[in-house]
Amino acid sequence: MAKKIGQKTKTPMPCRDAVERSHSFDEVAQGYTAEMAIAEANRCIDCKNRPCIAGCPVEIDIPTFVAQVGAGDFEGAYRTLSSKNLLPAICGRVCPQEDQCEAECTLGVKFDAVGIGRLERFIADWAAEQGLEPVAEVAEPTGHKVAVIGSGPAGLTVAADLARLGHQVTVFEALHKAGGVLIYGIPEFRLPKSIVAREVHALERMGVEIKTNHVIGRTFTVDELFSELGYEAVFIGTGAGLPHFPKIPGLNLIGVYSANEYLTRSNLMKGYRFPESDTPMIRGRRVAVIGGGNTAMDAVRTAKRLGAEDAILIYRRSRVEMPARAEEVEHAEEEGIEFILLAAPTAILGDDRSRVRAIRCERMELGPPDASGRRSPVPIPGSEFDIEVEVVVFAVGQGANPLIRDTTPDLHVNKWGYVKADPQTGATEKRGVFAGGDIVTGGATVISAMGAGRRAARAIDKYLSTQSPDGFA
Repeated sequence: MAKKIGQKTKTPMPCRDAVERSHSFDEVAQGYTAEMAIAEANRCIDCKNRPCIAGCPVEIDIPTFVAQVGAGDFEGAYRTLSSKNLLPAICGRVCPQEDQCEAECTLGVKFDAVGIGRLERFIADWAAEQGLEPVAEVAEPTGHKVAVIGSGPAGLTVAADLARLGHQVTVFEALHKAGGVLIYGIPEFRLPKSIVAREVHALERMGVEIKTNHVIGRTFTVDELFSELGYEAVFIGTGAGLPHFPKIPGLNLIGVYSANEYLTRSNLMKGYRFPESDTPMIRGRRVAVIGGGNTAMDAVRTAKRLGAEDAILIYRRSRVEMPARAEEVEHAEEEGIEFILLAAPTAILGDDRSRVRAIRCERMELGPPDASGRRSPVPIPGSEFDIEVEVVVFAVGQGANPLIRDTTPDLHVNKWGYVKADPQTGATEKRGVFAGGDIVTGGATVISAMGAGRRAARAIDKYLSTQSPDGFA
């Protein structure tokens, strides 16, 4: 029998003061107390059809987990959570639950959905404080070897699931730290890197070997992983890290960055600590970031923390069409980020030293919906205007790095360069090779990449047993 509806609004998330945090890389959201978590969990009405599970790409038993939190059984909740998700502290911080599990919450039809993501974060952090290990029982060794290319969310998930099944797994990471986009793309104030390291270490304790500084396509090719190193299956989870730029003048000026480079310098290479770190960054008194997604929000909020007096976000549509999480937009506004909406850059202007001095934009109006369903921005003739800035960061999408494609001739890709893979199994048209996450779908979410990794792990396990996957091969 469903519980009666109690508190109709979600328990607020405690956050650091906006003025103070806008000058610091310390984490913004502070997490629930035990009392807050129990109160929020007890908002669940225990509905019969349990639609939240269907909204979770990694298939967490959400009602059981939430009920355990509501009863104060935090250890039980952690066992339920970690049995399906190796990265709960990460997902609880950066996954868009409002578009997934919480979007399916029955309570959310009339009131605020249960704060499933906030509860996930609370339980993961509580477990870390208690020194609890995730549920990670490992089967007897099978003798099968699997190579995983990329240590982002998809790669980590497929590695964990295969290790649990007893397979010998090696993860090859191009950078010098494991974590993929979690480590280079998401700022410290949203996802502390110590949390990523903690959850990667849990994978290593399961027996997964992680080799950093290995660029597949250079250090080894995919074919060499099979022929020279003896792997029986390969999973490609390299993400979509090739930045896109608009075709406008001035892209070669000093002070122009892709969001990928800008955030990697700050996050992975600790550029925000320069000169304590070895990575310089052009900081700028006035910084413009182009885009409206979560990456754009990360970049513009990073610029503010690097000392920009004016951190400006320029987006070609209105706020309604902005794809960033509502929470991130609200945090940016609280921190004093300036939004210039319905505008798009037409040129970057430089000074006599080839440094950025301004960005030229034109006003836009919204026309008919495009293929994505959002209304298309249409330029307004004669509406150009200049904004004085010293740094411009483009966060307007990313593509697939061509390195693996170009060194694996029989790996088929689509017209955008993404690997063609069966959405249910991750199987590609190359025998023994599977793929998942952004390298297949283009830029998406952490949790959707993890879901792809889970599905691929099942298919790889079947392939190793039968040499006959359900996908293309």
